[in-house]
Formats: sequence, structure tokens, C-alpha cells
Amino acid sequence: MLKQAAKKLPSNEEGGMSDTSQGEPGSAQHILHLVSSGAATSRADLVRELGLAPSTVSLRVQELVAAGVLTESGEGASRGGRRPRLLRVRAQGGVALAADLGSHHARLGVVGLDGTVLDAVDLPHDITVGPESAVDWLCGQVAELAARQPEAGRTVRALGVGFPGPVKPGEGRVLSPSRMPGWHRYPLRDVLAERLGLPVTVENDATMMAVGEHRAARPDLDHMVVVKAGRGIGSGIISAGRPHDGADGCAGDISHVRVEAAQDRPCSCGNIGCLETVASGAALIRELAGQGVEVASTTELLQFVADGDPQATTLVRTAGRHIGTVLSVVVNFFNPQAVALGGALAAAEPLVAAVRGVLYERCLPLATADLDITTTVTGRDAGLLGAGLTALRHNLPTAPVPQEESASA
Repeated sequence: MLKQAAKKLPSNEEGGMSDTSQGEPGSAQHILHLVSSGAATSRADLVRELGLAPSTVSLRVQELVAAGVLTESGEGASRGGRRPRLLRVRAQGGVALAADLGSHHARLGVVGLDGTVLDAVDLPHDITVGPESAVDWLCGQVAELAARQPEAGRTVRALGVGFPGPVKPGEGRVLSPSRMPGWHRYPLRDVLAERLGLPVTVENDATMMAVGEHRAARPDLDHMVVVKAGRGIGSGIISAGRPHDGADGCAGDISHVRVEAAQDRPCSCGNIGCLETVASGAALIRELAGQGVEVASTTELLQFVADGDPQATTLVRTAGRHIGTVLSVVVNFFNPQAVALGGALAAAEPLVAAVRGVLYERCLPLATADLDITTTVTGRDAGLLGAGLTALRHNLPTAPVPQEESASA
């Protein structure tokens, strides 16, 4: 039934954009990015931004209007001639189903072309038991979510998934995830696409969090790092306005950087002394248990911190210093404009304050002079936004742009 409901659009292999960001200049993906970010509100703005001939821009805009992706109506401010018609992303022009997976939970929802999140829900599920049961569960949840969309007048275009582990760029294949036996080299994208009859994108969860935060809240920044601190720790990187995956999809995996405080503690990755063993939510829960304080979840741990429990607060603050120590190397090396902390542990102010303090203490003054160190603006929806918007922009109607035709021609 889901296969019949999905509106067929070109997939990556059929000519859609394979890049997870803005696409090639003049592409449908790039035009949508310019309009949705507010950088262009008319065809004239697009001509100036893209450097293409007005006829080429008009052709691409007409394609997007005909596909129901953009609307063109009203009148903008005149710049000396006829008042231009305003371009907007059509809220009902299509949606992506999105899944932000954690090792023991998932957040599912619907993401519109205009960046709205609808029908979001948090569900418990343990994907560490293996891919088969996890895929069965996810397909059932996605099918239920998809079935509700036609009643709301929404066309489902694709599914985007953020996975808590390295994902091979361009393939959607899971690679060597810690704590998840059975997942190595699992072709998650292809399996989901076959089961659901939808175009599917699968990317690392922290990278999708960075994409969602960047596109929805900070499109003006070219370089940023978004940290996901929860049961595990990861980070997503935006470089030159685009997500950076690295050669094999493990860029930003700070969880397995060795830190002195961890000494010889064994890590789930098979190494010893990793950041994850002293600063993740799972590590803090284990440490509290060793001190005689039983905590069932990260949520309960955060409640202890909010209530001023000295043991929990001290542990969270110390975890923030460990994370800040690793991030100080990242900031000095990468020189981002912002470091945004997300994930469950980012709700603990002592952790955020500790990260901020260590960065100012250890980084070059030039690297922190204009550095914004804060929590994510998009909060729990960052991963959904990244996964959904990436899936949508992979699956826009697109046609090649004549390269010889430009505004200077």
C-alpha cells in the first residue's frame, strides 16, 4: 500500500542530486535552498545569486512550480522596474517521512519542504538487538505514518533516516557501529527502499542533526560543529556550508577519541580510554550505580541534576570538561563559527557551562574570539529536520541546466 501511495520522482540514480546539501548551482536543489533560506525571494534574485540567464532561471522555477514545490504570487518591493512576484516554498508541496534513530529509542515525524515538523513522536526501541527486528519495527512505524498523510493533503516523497553509527557516504550502508553486533555493512538504505517502495536516504545521526540545525536555524553560517551528547557521543560537521562525512562516513566521531581521564577503561569499540567511557549518558549512569545511586535512564539522570543532586551534578560537570577537552582540539583545527550542543545531555546546564569554560581555556584566542558556543536552536527536532530535508532535496524533480547559458552570455 505504501508503494502505491508514494509519488514517483527521480531518485539519485535517475538524475536527482546525490549531494546532501545545496546541490549544483542552478539545480532544483540549489534553488529550493536559496528560496527556503530567504536568500532569494524572486526570479530576479535567483538570477543575481546564480549568475545564470533569466530564461534558464525561469525554466527551472516553472518546473518547481509545476511540481508543486514552489508557489509564485503577490508582489515584492520594486527595485526600479516592475514589482517582482514572490517565490515561496509550498508547505503542501511534498513531505518526507523522517526517523532519527538512537540505540534505544527513535523519534519519527514528517518534515515539509518549508522546514516544518509534523506528527513527531518519540518511541522506545532497542536497535542493538540486530537489523532484522529493527527494520521490521521501523517499516511498520513508517507505514502507519505514511498512511495518515493523504488525509492531510500531503504527498509523501521520500524517507530520511539518521542512524547512530558510521554510514558509507552515497551508499546508505552501515559500517562498524559500536554496541551494535550484526549491523556491520548492512545495506539499510536499499533494504528500506525495497520494503517501503520509497526513495530512502540514510546518513549518520549526528551529521543529520548538524544539517537540521544549519538549514533550519543557522543558514548564514558556513562552518559549524554540532555535538550530539546522549547515551553516546558524536558530532556533525558543516564545512563551507555543506555536511562533511569524510571518506568513510566517520568524520566527527569524537566518541572514540582517547582521553587521559578514561585511562584503560574498555570501550564498546574494542579500544580503551575512549571519551565515551567517561562522558556519555551510559557511562554516567554506570558511575552513579557504582556510587550506590540507581538511575534507569538519561532522562532520570537529568532530573537528578535539575533537583540539585550533588553526585549527579558533579558527574555531569566533569563529563562536560572531558567533552570540552576533545572539542578544543576540533575548534583549534577546524576553526568553526559555532559549536552547538544537542542531544539529551545538552539539557544539563552544568555540562554546557563546563564545555564552554574548557573551550575558552584551551583554545587559541583567535579561534574563540567570535565563536558561538550554545545549545541547538532546533532541539529534539534537529535530527528529524536534517534527515527529512536531506531526503526531500535528494528527490526533487530535476533536469540538467545548460552550462553554456549564463547571465553574462
